Amino acid sequence: MGLSNSTFTYKHIHFLAPPADRAPLPTSGLPQGISRFYIPTPSGNLEILYAKPSASNATPKKSPIFFAHGGMGCAAYWLEYMTYLSSRGIPCYAVSCRGHGNSWYPSFLRMVYGTTKRMLADDILAGIRFVQEREDGTEVVLVGHSSGGGLSQFVLSEGNVRVKGLVLAAAVPGFGSLGVYINWFKLDPWFALRMVFHGWHPNSPLSHPKLVRNVFFSDEQTDEYIENFHKLASPYESFLWPLGMGHKFVDPARVLGQISGWGTKGPDNDRVLVLAGGGDKIMTYPVMEKLAWFYRRAWAGLVGEKKMDSAASSSDGGDAVRSLAADGGLDSAGQGVRLAVVPGAGHHLQNDVQWEIGAKKLLEFYEKL
Repeated sequence: MGLSNSTFTYKHIHFLAPPADRAPLPTSGLPQGISRFYIPTPSGNLEILYAKPSASNATPKKSPIFFAHGGMGCAAYWLEYMTYLSSRGIPCYAVSCRGHGNSWYPSFLRMVYGTTKRMLADDILAGIRFVQEREDGTEVVLVGHSSGGGLSQFVLSEGNVRVKGLVLAAAVPGFGSLGVYINWFKLDPWFALRMVFHGWHPNSPLSHPKLVRNVFFSDEQTDEYIENFHKLASPYESFLWPLGMGHKFVDPARVLGQISGWGTKGPDNDRVLVLAGGGDKIMTYPVMEKLAWFYRRAWAGLVGEKKMDSAASSSDGGDAVRSLAADGGLDSAGQGVRLAVVPGAGHHLQNDVQWEIGAKKLLEFYEKL
């Protein structure tokens, strides 16, 4: 898709944090059933959005789902999923990391050149610990999108927290994202030149709604939705966050070791879900399939070393990877990992018009944990 010179705009290039009284999403704009908390951290307050489970579906008590956004995102990008899942009795929480959504904002230079993936991972951890305390110590099902999916793998690999399940939605792969950025450069021929014109501003690749559509969405999504989506994007982003994920940055066996419950449901007990957008042009299906095998190989190694509960592998075929009937056989399950595709959805599969297909597949995975 060619992009005209109209995408060389400065309208969405910002060097100042939004005023405190001009939140990207005021409370009045939240859907019914969604509330906002602010949790204190040593650096500043973080926004947590909460979707209360439907009373008619809330018993017995269910494990909470915790959502982590990607680059330039915010907690509000999960509202569709949160509304869908909470209506089925599941408590849902989403965090906005520093410099995103309604959380505290570092200065431009501090955010762009001084904010590491470790700092942003600490924000995710603060959110998870808040949820665990609020939910009587219950482990969360951790869902991370894009760079937030990278951070989700990172906090588990570092041994910072244990979770009940892990969902990697169009996530930066733990083996490194250089191939993903090559896909992005191919997608946008003006990428480098636009960065120069924008003074190497980190938001340059997404500085116009046309660019947002081209990289993040299918052609089916409306212009109005994309414009509103773009208004919620952070004014500037950390360079160190994606750079810290360029090469392999996690140990897959350690990630799996921080997930509880292996073997408790017999051999058919996948506890990692890789969710791919069928129309994703940067985290393409082959990249997500490779990510699924990154963890399947680690799972097989742990079973072979008898470090994984033996009930997770048995003689009835539960240790085999099998193709599922859904969506042309692209979905698969086994060896601890389920791979599921949202047909036609772009990189922001949780916001594209096909989002409900992905939410349903996440729910099916959740109900098997």
